[in-house]
Amino acid sequence: MHKFSLVIAGAALAFAAGAASAQEVGDPAAGEKVFNKCKACHAIGEGAKNKIGPELNGIVGDKPGADRGGYKFSKPFQDWSADKTAWNEELLTTWLSDPRGTVKGTKMAFAGLKKPDDLKNVIAYLASFNEEGASQDPAEVLKAAASK
Repeated sequence: MHKFSLVIAGAALAFAAGAASAQEVGDPAAGEKVFNKCKACHAIGEGAKNKIGPELNGIVGDKPGADRGGYKFSKPFQDWSADKTAWNEELLTTWLSDPRGTVKGTKMAFAGLKKPDDLKNVIAYLASFNEEGASQDPAEVLKAAASK
């Protein structure tokens, strides 16, 4: 009976850990509403094209400053992004919370998102699009990006 209890306890812990990591990913539907603040300069989804800012399909896991359909990043952004390997949740949170404070001289005029839930949700929304603008599982994308 003792071994059985340990197996059940271990399974419960594994389930709880899985549920906790699933809860850590923001809500893409709520993030879509937050993204309304970004639409004047950025596009995402099927048919997205560069605007004042680059289109954002497949951005999560991509290298910051990587080619986005010919978009020309500012020199300060290029310098900042040179040693970055991937847009993951941590780097996106830093960038989206204060773009101008993160990269002095960036072309991005947005003041940033200040609410942690807004940041988490918009990052989940961004992660829900692949390079072609089709839907994908944001939890899997964020997990893969975290290891880059």
